[in-house]
Amino acid sequence: MADSFMGKAATMEIPINSNGETLAEDDSLEQAAKIQWTLDEKDLQQVMVSGPNLNETSVVSGGYGGPAGGIIPTSSIKDLRMKSRGQGVGLVSSQSAARMITNQNQTGQTFTGSGMHHSNSNQNMSVEEANRGVAVEKLDSVKKWGINTYKCTKQMFSERFGRGSRTVDLELEAQIDVLRDTKRKYESVLRLTSALTSHFYNMVQTQQALGDTFADLSQKSPELRDEFGYNAETQKLLCRNGEALLGAINFFVSSINTLVNKTMEDTLMTIKLYEAARLEFDAYRADLEELSLGPRDAATMVRIEVSQQQYQVQRDKYERLRSDVTIKLKFLEENKVKVMHKQLLLFHNAISAYFAGNQQQLEQTLRQFNVKLKPPGSDKPSWLEES
Repeated sequence: MADSFMGKAATMEIPINSNGETLAEDDSLEQAAKIQWTLDEKDLQQVMVSGPNLNETSVVSGGYGGPAGGIIPTSSIKDLRMKSRGQGVGLVSSQSAARMITNQNQTGQTFTGSGMHHSNSNQNMSVEEANRGVAVEKLDSVKKWGINTYKCTKQMFSERFGRGSRTVDLELEAQIDVLRDTKRKYESVLRLTSALTSHFYNMVQTQQALGDTFADLSQKSPELRDEFGYNAETQKLLCRNGEALLGAINFFVSSINTLVNKTMEDTLMTIKLYEAARLEFDAYRADLEELSLGPRDAATMVRIEVSQQQYQVQRDKYERLRSDVTIKLKFLEENKVKVMHKQLLLFHNAISAYFAGNQQQLEQTLRQFNVKLKPPGSDKPSWLEES
């Protein structure tokens, strides 16, 4: 410290007067000593705060588990501080010197506790940003859904009360009405044939039970054996023919059920989508017309442009679904004619052959339409299933 003081004092500028005499030489030296003492005291406090005794510690550069060559003795730091002080640069703290030497000798990435903390913080921030993005997307979707629902509801009430106009395709609307009426009538046919199947099944079961009873009585009544035997054979024959007719009717009911509840229903679902698209199209069309009739300032022009884009999207959707409905109605009509031609012919031939008592014609009708009968007792569960 004395050497530093002398070096500082030797380099200080001593003021003189116009006659070459020194002015307050003692005061200037005393003031320089006080300044140097203050600097040394501050440096000492900084060293005490920064860590343990420099004579007993060393600074390690490099990452965790680095090579031994990264160890820097504290004496080099002290020499650096003394050298800097002698040159008038100022006092360099031990932490700054260690950081400078570490940065010069560092060859790899240093992993510290603060670095891991920053990494975890970055991960948490990325997760929060992702969650925030999902929430914003959901909020936007809910907002769009709310606006669309409001416009469609407004358009629906306007049409119902006769205040708004709607887009109408007369030819397509007529075909849709015919389809709905046809579906109601086919559902009635399906309900009646299902009831016929149920009643006829009960009759066949009754005939089978009656035939079994006649056969049992023919064995126990010798005097009426022939009579009971004839009736038993007749009821069993009617039961076999009834089972064949039941097979034909069940095939007819299954085909009508597929036509009504699958093919027609699929077309009607497309029609519902088409009608919803038509309502949305008219809602956005009315909104665009309302904006076009208003003032043409800058804000309104932006809204008109956005509404024009939405109107175009809804129009494309409406045109696409209208084309889908037209195609499905065409194929449905062709399929309906083909299916009903076959099923009505089967139903007629089977009913006629049964009630005419023509067993061969009934069996031929079943073979012609590829109707396969279930073997007797197939409806009953096996003894394994019962157990």
